[in-house]
Amino acid sequence: MLFEGAVSVVAVRSASSPAEAGVSPSALRCRRKFLRFFSQGFRDETYLDWERGYKVAAHEAFEEALGPVEFRSLLEQGREGEAAERAIRVESRTHLLFSFEKMALRDAVREPRAAARFAEGLYDYLHGGGPLDTRFERWRDVVASLPRRQTRVLTWPVVTVFGFLARPKEHFFFKPNVTRRAARAYGVELPYRSRPDWEIYRGVLEFARSVRRDLRDLSPRDMIDIQSFLWVQGSEEYD
Repeated sequence: MLFEGAVSVVAVRSASSPAEAGVSPSALRCRRKFLRFFSQGFRDETYLDWERGYKVAAHEAFEEALGPVEFRSLLEQGREGEAAERAIRVESRTHLLFSFEKMALRDAVREPRAAARFAEGLYDYLHGGGPLDTRFERWRDVVASLPRRQTRVLTWPVVTVFGFLARPKEHFFFKPNVTRRAARAYGVELPYRSRPDWEIYRGVLEFARSVRRDLRDLSPRDMIDIQSFLWVQGSEEYD
């Protein structure tokens, strides 16, 4: 009886394995690469140290600085500049954006009117009414309207980083070169335009969700895990 039970457990594990679930050979190669670095998957201590930990800390810092109630209160008090400064300060403690993007963003909100536009637009994107596609494109237009000094502000990382920090269960942080390289390794060619728009971002979200489904046996918690998995596939750090 003990032997029969052991066989049945093995059969269940085999039936629920990625290969049996119809995952592509390319996806399996990506999975193996990730597990070569982090043998315990998304619960691996090295993974938590190298990839997940600082992103979760940034999310928690964003929640503390600009949770929905606090964010709304700052806007109602006319303290949009402070709200913008808090958002940028949280991001500045990560290495998600390139240094030139950080500088461009900070320069873009120096003027009070620009800071107010940024803060109000970000609140609307994160917590406003209407479908996500409409909110995304409104937020994109806000970023596009910010003053530019030396480097352009309207980049995919700038447009997507704050959603990722605030609501990582919903939003993906899109760095085009690395993510598209990862997608090709996964067997997917992501459509792309340099100007952020909803059609492209929707495709990125759909790809991220499909990766999450493929990795369901590793129990990814949110888009932080999926973004980190794809970073391993596309970044030169993991070649």
